[in-house]
Amino acid sequence: MWEDDEIREECGVFGVYGDPAAARLTFLGLYALQHRGQESSGMAVSDGHHIASHRAMGLVSEAYDHGERVNDLEGHMAIGHNRYSTTGTSNVDNAQPFMVNFKRGQLATAHNGNFTNTGALHLSMEETGSIFRTSSDSEIVLHLIARSNESDLPGMIADALRQVEGAYSIVFLSDSQLIGVRDPRGFRPLCLGRLGDAHVLASETCAFDIMKAEYVREVKPGEMVVIDEEGIRSFFPFEEAEPAACIFEYIYFARPDSKVFGENSDKFRRRFGRQLAEEHPVDADIVIAVPDSATTAALGYSEQSGIRFEIGLIRNHYVGRSFIDPDQSMREFTVRLKYNPVQGVLRNRRVVLVDDSIVRGTTLNQLVRLIRGAGASEVHVRISSPPIRHPCYYGIDMQSRGELIASQTRVEEIRQYLGADSLGYLSIEGMVKTGKEYGKPGVGYCTACFSGDYPVIPEDSLNKLMLES
Repeated sequence: MWEDDEIREECGVFGVYGDPAAARLTFLGLYALQHRGQESSGMAVSDGHHIASHRAMGLVSEAYDHGERVNDLEGHMAIGHNRYSTTGTSNVDNAQPFMVNFKRGQLATAHNGNFTNTGALHLSMEETGSIFRTSSDSEIVLHLIARSNESDLPGMIADALRQVEGAYSIVFLSDSQLIGVRDPRGFRPLCLGRLGDAHVLASETCAFDIMKAEYVREVKPGEMVVIDEEGIRSFFPFEEAEPAACIFEYIYFARPDSKVFGENSDKFRRRFGRQLAEEHPVDADIVIAVPDSATTAALGYSEQSGIRFEIGLIRNHYVGRSFIDPDQSMREFTVRLKYNPVQGVLRNRRVVLVDDSIVRGTTLNQLVRLIRGAGASEVHVRISSPPIRHPCYYGIDMQSRGELIASQTRVEEIRQYLGADSLGYLSIEGMVKTGKEYGKPGVGYCTACFSGDYPVIPEDSLNKLMLES
């Protein structure tokens, strides 16, 4: 049973080269990327001769004892990782960065995404003597690198990544190099920035903003960026593939103030809200959002519809991770801990409630009740993404149809379950049209969780897909 109806973030990665305060900069970058993973955090730091690392469970502030542990990590280059487990169990052994000693010295890595063919690789490598310390798919890449016969580290990394499939934005740290790589389809974002004479890599540009680093560009799909004392070198060691950027980054994951895939996520969310208002208009008095991720889409809906935007729900940001309780009354109490309706705004009003997505519908069902209980005369739910009907195998924790209400329930039945007066989703066509109109030229989008059109068929889950279809 999920703790609540929120979609679980993937992971956040960060890297810096050429600054003596590399550990402190990584700490700041991970703080800014906290929304991408709250289970564990870690960093690896190199002084040019030796890599030291620290990993711990919990939020960034907890993992580093509010920054105290950072002072023990000295060096001018580092990588960092915030984790939410989409594969592997949640324990400190699976916390990243992973670090190994192999024939070329020390190597650390941090990964955002999911590989889709690691099951068969794992079995074959165990049969030939590999010993795995974790249950994470990311560890397999380190074994493949160690087996490579290429002459230098970038070549070994490229050789290893050619053997895996799926989604990855991944950073590596040796004693002398920082390397960032995106998969050929560009499922997950990775950005390149500059801070004085230092170079930085991050999942989102909000990590640059906190340290006043300059955004340079997006690391391109299939690109490897090697940063060392010679500067930056760029390679494209993989076969080209059709671009498939995860459109959920714009719908939900990326912070509104971040730039991913070369564009601001705030702009996309507002445009999704506008398109939603065109597709599903309604006669109402106010528009409110499920805070915080749906706020920008609700503003777009308000602008397009001409219906006034109001703050109708207040979110408590100090609740922490929701507890699990099988008792229905306690689950309702959990929602009330997180959200509180503003009665003066809602009383006797016809309300449009905008949210970014529906997974199970449990939280939204309770929110509709709260809003009605605060005196709203009507509640019309509008969702700024299409119905989620299919699992994701590329880094979002939606890996079975059983947890997706729209995979087995018609829209009208979902409306009845939510207790809403009406329910409208953004269409796939409207979402893709918005992406093409406002995205960077040449960027294509993965819509697999909505359409079932998988850019890469996951070998590990092929039998499961066949059984569920």
